[in-house]
Amino acid sequence: MSDWDERKSQASAWFCELRDLVCAAFEAIEDELIGGNKADLEPGRFEYTPWNRENSDEPNESGSVLKGGGEMSIMRGRVFEKVGVNISTVHGVFADEFAARVPGAGMSADESGGQFWASGISLVAHMQSPLVPAVHMNTRMIVTSKGWFGGGADLTPMFPNEADTKAFHGALQACCDRHDPNYYKAHKEWCDRYFFLPHRGEPRGVGGIFYDYLDSGDWQADFAYTRDVGRTFLEIYPQIVRAHMNEGWSAEEREFQLIKRGRYVEYNLLYDRGTQFGLKTGGNTEAILMSMPPEVKWP
Repeated sequence: MSDWDERKSQASAWFCELRDLVCAAFEAIEDELIGGNKADLEPGRFEYTPWNRENSDEPNESGSVLKGGGEMSIMRGRVFEKVGVNISTVHGVFADEFAARVPGAGMSADESGGQFWASGISLVAHMQSPLVPAVHMNTRMIVTSKGWFGGGADLTPMFPNEADTKAFHGALQACCDRHDPNYYKAHKEWCDRYFFLPHRGEPRGVGGIFYDYLDSGDWQADFAYTRDVGRTFLEIYPQIVRAHMNEGWSAEEREFQLIKRGRYVEYNLLYDRGTQFGLKTGGNTEAILMSMPPEVKWP
C-alpha cells in the first residue's frame, strides 16, 4: 500500500468515526429535552441511507465520471427540526472545464489528467427553536496530483447571542492555537469572506473558521488539525444547544427564523463551493441538498 493509499484510508475512517460520534451526541440531546415548545414530541433518531455508484463508468451531464459512495444520515426531531450528517468517499475524473479550476487536476504532465479522490463529512443542523442557532460543519480530504484538507465550522443564530458567539469562537481559537498560532486569524477571516451574501451585503451568521488547500508539507500535522476541528465542534455545539433548547419561543420568533433561513438557502444555492463541487461531479443530489431547511419563508 502506498503512502497516499494509507492516508486515504485513515482520513475516510476518521470521517466515518466522527459521523458516528456526532449522531450519538445529537440523539442524546433529543432524549434530554424537558422544556420548550416541542417537549411533547418523541425524541428523534437518525435514519441512514447508503448510496453507491461504484459501477458508474459513464460521464454524467457535467462530463465528470464519479465512482464510490457514501451514506446520508438525517434526523427530524424535537430539538433538531432537521439535521443531516453525511459522509462520502468518491473518486473519478473531472470534466476538463472543472479540472482546470482544481489544483493538480489539470491536463499537464505534472497534473492528474482530471483524476481525483475525495472523502469527507458534511453537517447542517436546522433547529426547532429560534433561540438555538443553526450550524454547519464539514471537513474533507481531496487528492489529485496534490493532496490537501479543507473545511471548518460556522454558526448561524437567528438572534445573535454574545455568550454563544464568544464560546464558539473561543473553542475554535483554542483548537487553532494547538496547531499553529496563525491559523485562527487566517481561518476566521477566510470564513468571514466565504460565508457572505454579496447580493444582500451581509454575512450568513456570526462566522467561525474556514480553510481549504491545507498542505503544509506535514500530512500528519494537517490531518491532526482536521480531526481536532471535528472534535472541537462536537464539544462546543452541544453546549450551546443545551443552553437554550428548553426555553420557550413565540410565534413572532418562529416567523423571523423562517425568514432568516431564506438567507441560508440563497447562500448554499448561489455561492457554496461544496454544493457546486457535488453537483458538477455528479454526486448524490439528495445528499448534496440535505443542507436545505425543512421549512422557510421569504417576506
